Amino acid sequence: MFFVDTLEIEGLGNRSYLAGGPEAAVVVDPPRDIDQVIAAAARRGVRIAYVAETHVHNDYVTGGLELARTTGARYLVPAGASVSFDRTPVADGDSIAVDESLLLRSMATPGHTPHHTSYVLEEDGRPVAAFTGGSLLIGSVGRPDLVEPRLTERLARAQHASAHRLADTLDDDVRVLPTHGFGSFCSSSQAEGDATTIGAERKNNDALTMDVDTFVAQLLTGLDDVPAYYAHMGPANVSGPTPVDLTPPRSADAEEIASRLAAGEWVVDLRNRVAFAEGHVAGSFNFEGEGKLATYLAWLIPWGKPVTLLASTREEISAAQRELARVGIDRPAAAATGEPHAWVREGERPASFRRARFADLAEAREKDDQVVVLDVRRASERADGFVDGSVHIPVHELHGRLGEVPAGVVWVHCAGGMRAAIAASLLDAAGREVVAVDDAFTAAGEAGLPVTGPVAAD
Repeated sequence: MFFVDTLEIEGLGNRSYLAGGPEAAVVVDPPRDIDQVIAAAARRGVRIAYVAETHVHNDYVTGGLELARTTGARYLVPAGASVSFDRTPVADGDSIAVDESLLLRSMATPGHTPHHTSYVLEEDGRPVAAFTGGSLLIGSVGRPDLVEPRLTERLARAQHASAHRLADTLDDDVRVLPTHGFGSFCSSSQAEGDATTIGAERKNNDALTMDVDTFVAQLLTGLDDVPAYYAHMGPANVSGPTPVDLTPPRSADAEEIASRLAAGEWVVDLRNRVAFAEGHVAGSFNFEGEGKLATYLAWLIPWGKPVTLLASTREEISAAQRELARVGIDRPAAAATGEPHAWVREGERPASFRRARFADLAEAREKDDQVVVLDVRRASERADGFVDGSVHIPVHELHGRLGEVPAGVVWVHCAGGMRAAIAASLLDAAGREVVAVDDAFTAAGEAGLPVTGPVAAD
């Protein structure tokens, strides 16, 4: 009997897989922190014989090279991927015996990248699962615009063809196991659901229900912003990522925290947004450890800028360090744990700002029609409805556009509160008086705020 274990990389919206038989296994698209993969194999009592990449990743630093070195596994990388290290190049139709009666067959599925390759797991000659990487996702496909703008339409058409190749080749009951699509910005759209099969995708995936021209037009229209740090992931994966170092960072006291802030470095508070608003080091930024930490911190921070982490516990620092290493933010400059009063110098007090609901914003607007409302959602979200008169600056652009925020008290909102907290911390650090709206955007209309767009009709 074969097995497939899923390794959730929730912060980045990805999955890796360990699949095999009684003795040996293959790992597909492993994360950079390979210790969890090795532990999963140990629990199964299997040897990692192969490590397989579906493509050169644009959204995270792979652990594939180091995992292969550590375990002695053969490292399977699509032959069309130009990389700077030794690997076993995989071409369309190649097959690898993973374990007795268990075969891994490669299938060229270009679209997410030109060299993208899926892997079909066969037991006794019967396909049972397909590791589709950034090709066929749950109700969607991987976005085709991350390689080169001039290739985007061509790759979108290739995505359609690759989806059909998978559907035409595999039976309805074959499990589809994608790497992207669980919140990753590598997905062209976010679909609901946690599991799928070829049969389910035949019925529900636009790539399989639309003709190619309609599909491509819709796909290209719906593409969202690309996180800025993606520009650094591909080159890191091509050159061969270095081993990750997860040893604890050095401890910083209040004087060092102040010194690092004065030097223009980033001090990031990982506590939840309620605790941060109540009290924090002036000048620090709030990126919740329980939110999409790696995605948004890597998106906003100037690349290579030293970062000091603040959190309540060492465990929170460790978890954040692991997640940040997955996107190439290695070795925090320093860290501190505890409470804000211990992070500020003697004689200083923690800073704070207000939190509110949309109902509070509606009340404030009734008293003062000059209230500044800042919407930090992405443009695609704002297109579905926005508060009339609000200023729009997406959170990932705000750090470089703070001067565009009008004078006055700034009430900042997003879709649910997390990004508003990030934005509020950026504004607060810049000396602005800010109110963080910690509320679902659907509550804006319910609170009586004038909303333009579809939300207003709900």
